[in-house]
Amino acid sequence: MSVVSSLEFRPAEPADAAAIKAVVREAYAKWVPAIGREPLPMRADYDKAVREHRFELAIENGCIIGLIETIARDDHIWIENVAVAPEAQGRGIGRKLLDSAERKAVEAGLRELRLLTNSAFMTNVSLYKRLGYAIDREEPFMNGTTVYMSKSLS
Repeated sequence: MSVVSSLEFRPAEPADAAAIKAVVREAYAKWVPAIGREPLPMRADYDKAVREHRFELAIENGCIIGLIETIARDDHIWIENVAVAPEAQGRGIGRKLLDSAERKAVEAGLRELRLLTNSAFMTNVSLYKRLGYAIDREEPFMNGTTVYMSKSLS
């Protein structure tokens, strides 16, 4: 993993919606052949999502290269989406975004993070497991399997 001195993080603003959508589409494009359709985040309304959810953006040289979308619930933080542009993957940016969500959860007095992913996205499932997430359950969904995961925070 290389150190990127120009990497910064900031909350999203409504004007970021188009760039967020572009990063998500690029990041998820590799999964289309694996599941035979566009993953749901590729079809989301990001104008609406930016208004309703919290987004933390990873910015490099003025461009959005990664994001995490979260929703605060009564007893946990729901991670709706984590996406890193293909050219920026493998540099620990997703991990930093997930770490940020953990800090925000602890600051809010919440002790759990939850998310879901597709079982076909094995690299994602493996990453979440390495970061301390456990598989809670698996359910059939659109000719595949949804994997529900959570991480307890101390």
